[in-house]
Amino acid sequence: MRFLLIVSVMMTMMIPFATVQSAPDHENQKTMILEVEGDPAERAKIIVSHHPYIEVVDVYDLLLQAVAVKGPQEKMARIASHDFIKTIHPVTTYNHPHGDLAASQAELPVKASLPGPVSEQDALINPQVIPGDLNTTPFTGKGVKVGVIDTGIDFNHPDLADNYKGGYDLVDLDDEPMETQVSEGIPTIHGTHVAGIIAGDGALKGVAPDAELYAYRALGPGGQGTSVQVIAALEEAVRDGMDVVNLSLGNAINGPDYPTSQAVNRATEKGTMIVIANGNDGPGDWTVGSPATAVNALSVGATAPKTMMPELYVPVLDQDIALQPMRGSVPWALSKDFPFAELTDPSRNVTDHIVLTKRGQTPFYELAQEAEAKGAKALLVMNKEDGSFQGSVAGEKPISIPAAGISKKAGEALIKAMADRDHLYLETVYSTTEKHMAAFSSRGPVTVSWNIKPEISAPGANIWSTVPGGYKELQGTSMAAPHVAGALAVLKEAHPDWSNKKLTNALTTTANPLADPTGKRLTPIEQGAGDIQLDQARTTDTIIHEGFLTYGKFADYSQKETIDLTIENVSDESLTYTFVMPKKEAGVVWDLPKTFTVPPHETATISIGMTVTSMRQDSGLHQGYLQLKEGSETFHIPYLYMNQTADYPKAMGIGVTLKPFSADAYTYQYYMTEDVKDLKIDLYNPHTLIHERVLLEDRDVKQGLNKGEMNKKEIGPPGEYKGMIIMELADGTIETIETDIFIPPSH
Repeated sequence: MRFLLIVSVMMTMMIPFATVQSAPDHENQKTMILEVEGDPAERAKIIVSHHPYIEVVDVYDLLLQAVAVKGPQEKMARIASHDFIKTIHPVTTYNHPHGDLAASQAELPVKASLPGPVSEQDALINPQVIPGDLNTTPFTGKGVKVGVIDTGIDFNHPDLADNYKGGYDLVDLDDEPMETQVSEGIPTIHGTHVAGIIAGDGALKGVAPDAELYAYRALGPGGQGTSVQVIAALEEAVRDGMDVVNLSLGNAINGPDYPTSQAVNRATEKGTMIVIANGNDGPGDWTVGSPATAVNALSVGATAPKTMMPELYVPVLDQDIALQPMRGSVPWALSKDFPFAELTDPSRNVTDHIVLTKRGQTPFYELAQEAEAKGAKALLVMNKEDGSFQGSVAGEKPISIPAAGISKKAGEALIKAMADRDHLYLETVYSTTEKHMAAFSSRGPVTVSWNIKPEISAPGANIWSTVPGGYKELQGTSMAAPHVAGALAVLKEAHPDWSNKKLTNALTTTANPLADPTGKRLTPIEQGAGDIQLDQARTTDTIIHEGFLTYGKFADYSQKETIDLTIENVSDESLTYTFVMPKKEAGVVWDLPKTFTVPPHETATISIGMTVTSMRQDSGLHQGYLQLKEGSETFHIPYLYMNQTADYPKAMGIGVTLKPFSADAYTYQYYMTEDVKDLKIDLYNPHTLIHERVLLEDRDVKQGLNKGEMNKKEIGPPGEYKGMIIMELADGTIETIETDIFIPPSH
């Protein structure tokens, strides 16, 4: 089987049991994945021999011990009686890609062709990133197999058809992993967009336009699937011999030992390079989710290109107003002052005005249509609450005027200023922002292990690529990860004798750390090693292995930790390296090696020591970059440690589901990032916030994934709730976390 994720996958074994009988056509067929104890192939034989109307579709035994079966639902229920069955998973279920931006942009129009040349100013106001621009090398990924675990691929797309070599559909369980069509449910586009970034070879060029594409459809209509499907898809890809697998999906579990993360680690040990999107829940810390939390995965953050950002300047107020351009809007590129008016002001002709309306029940598209019909030059929509919002004016007929959201405070200031005078003019001004980390890009680190994530960053905003029927611009770390997957394909063609470790570490070694607008370097948990530099990775003489220094937690008065670092010289000459001593900081003493030389094609292992006096440092995360110089080259080595404690999430991934084949039994799970003495989950009405009941109380809860069962009476009425998790930690501290909890209805 094959699933969606940024990982490597393997092909399932088909079991040709002659005794399988076809179920009558009128019976409702259902497909399930059964996790089993013991040899899955032997368990499959037992299932077939005892259940004549059940068909064994696939057997998994590499990363997952499981059997996929299909048959009438009423007959499937009898399978649960076997004591070797651990868990039963429907092949398609409730999950959407966590934090995925592409799904929210699916309503944007599909273009029949790519955008043509524009002026330099327009290119900055509305940057349009073409994936192939990342690759300035003479290599194209020829002969390298790249698997895309996603929603499927439109393998008939003219830019993908030649490179598409096969795959598997884990939703329909066949050999045609096509995107979901309208006739099948909520249509999907995600996998095709990802595939074009990697290996588009037509009007759109991907990063590796000659790579061999394989599709593993793990998510069905609307992008739905399960972690079990993802793991099964990994098995498919690994068995198919993928060199690289792209997994642009994830969940909200920030922990290194979640099952999908463990499967990713096992897949990499089998020889596949796994690239995973870091998630789109930024810009807060600790927002990276599994499987990007996997130790062996190459997790990717998203950068945004150099941009001219429009703002409104109000001369009479001497005030700048930030604009939030709406999806589907033409670029805000007004070159002169325009008068201001409210859209619904009956006393004014708003032709050639910048008009304002309040956010309400009317769709933004209809508001934009009204403004356009009245001859307005641009539309502003004022928020009805504090903060910013992201709207869309995408519709059947494109809107020809720009539309943007503004804050409630700014809108009120404009209305008040207009009330005091006959005319009010607004000026559009522009400020240039250099390449930067996209605000949506999830940040690290990983709880429990404190590992730095992402490891590297790549273009993830304003990305044009293939979709069924044409082309579309999307953004998200889902778009950043395939840039890296394509880059690995290019490197593997350029250096076929390099190990996977060399290939991935060449990318992180040569990455370029980005800075904020003030020139201050961004932190490792924002960008990892930095922005990808493909040609520099191809031609580098130095590769730094184990190049992320995670020192963990310092709690003693004075504590020293040491990490070994391996420097590899891949050139034909001896190279000499020197560390730049870090700026002195209270409570921290570095123990760095003196100047050292590495012979050609040899490695040197050095020790990087750090002593921290906890009482002389603020508690929380401390991070930065060590600088290693070799000639004119400077390499940046990320480091991170936690002093005493930090404000990281203690519980996450709360979920309640109905137990398969049961009318009144439920299963629940939650993930803990440390041991706790007591845990209680209270349920509140999400509208009135009145306390409804206690859902669960547990004592001596252990770090990791916790599961259990409850009956219908214990679980209480179904519905959506606001959950309050109350925890007593090991040191007696009480912490609380709010979360949304959905209890599905019983059958």
